[in-house]
Amino acid sequence: MRNKILIGLAVLGVLLGAGSAFFGRFQPKPQPPAFKPAANPYPKGIYANGIIESAQTSGSNVNIYPEVSGTVLRVLVTEGQKVKAGTPLLELDDRVQRATFESAKAQVEVAAAGLASAQAQYAKLKASWDLDQRSVSRDALDTSANAVRSAKAGLELAGKQAKAAEALLSKYLLKAVSDGTILSINTSAGSFISSQGGYNTYTSGFMPVIVMGSMNGDLAVRAYVDEILIQRLPDPSKLHARMSIRGTSISVPLKFVRFQPNVSPKIELSSQRTERVDVRVLPVVFSFVKPEGVNLYPGQLVDIYIGEETANRK
Repeated sequence: MRNKILIGLAVLGVLLGAGSAFFGRFQPKPQPPAFKPAANPYPKGIYANGIIESAQTSGSNVNIYPEVSGTVLRVLVTEGQKVKAGTPLLELDDRVQRATFESAKAQVEVAAAGLASAQAQYAKLKASWDLDQRSVSRDALDTSANAVRSAKAGLELAGKQAKAAEALLSKYLLKAVSDGTILSINTSAGSFISSQGGYNTYTSGFMPVIVMGSMNGDLAVRAYVDEILIQRLPDPSKLHARMSIRGTSISVPLKFVRFQPNVSPKIELSSQRTERVDVRVLPVVFSFVKPEGVNLYPGQLVDIYIGEETANRK
């Protein structure tokens, strides 16, 4: 009886193994891709990573740092807001510096009063001297004249100190130095900021307090060409490029604007200040017309192909 049970189990095991092998050969049909991968539209095109940014005539975004340290009292703008040059952006706690400025103004008033008193005293002595030189000694008249000169110097010094205190006080109110759009605000009321910027708890590093872009909201894209591909770049007069937006099948033509003639480490793409491999890239700036109904924002990564002519596409 025991042998029959063992033989039955063995036969069952063989059948299960054969069934598993038979049904295991049928693989599930793979799901179609969510979007068509970006294809090279040029016969000899080269690939580059790119970052969308606000269009600037030169340079990149405007990174704003305070010149003084302090606690943020109020943030006076919002992200996405368009501002003009001179618009207040952020206010720091200036109580200590304001007290210093008020003290400096008081010193100006004291110095002015001292000068007025010295001038009045000198005027009396000079009038008496003019009437009768024996009524006032020459030494007293010279001493009074020196007192006037000293009071003038004191008033001038106090005025300079008041102006310096006022200039320092003005730095506690950050203002826009040019027209633009607020792209990001990396601080809030109650946070402490310094000339290094604001501390970001997510990245464990310091960031610009406010980042501004172009006034009209135009976008550009900065492509980073690997240094080993630089020699394959076409002449600027023949250069064409297309940008593929990740997560979509949308391809946007680009217009060459300029080279940034400085090959640098690709930390813009990896957000790492130290790289295990020193890969360097050449930034190339392009402009483009934003397609309708497509959401594009500064800082967004895109794929770019650069070539001389567009290949025929169906």
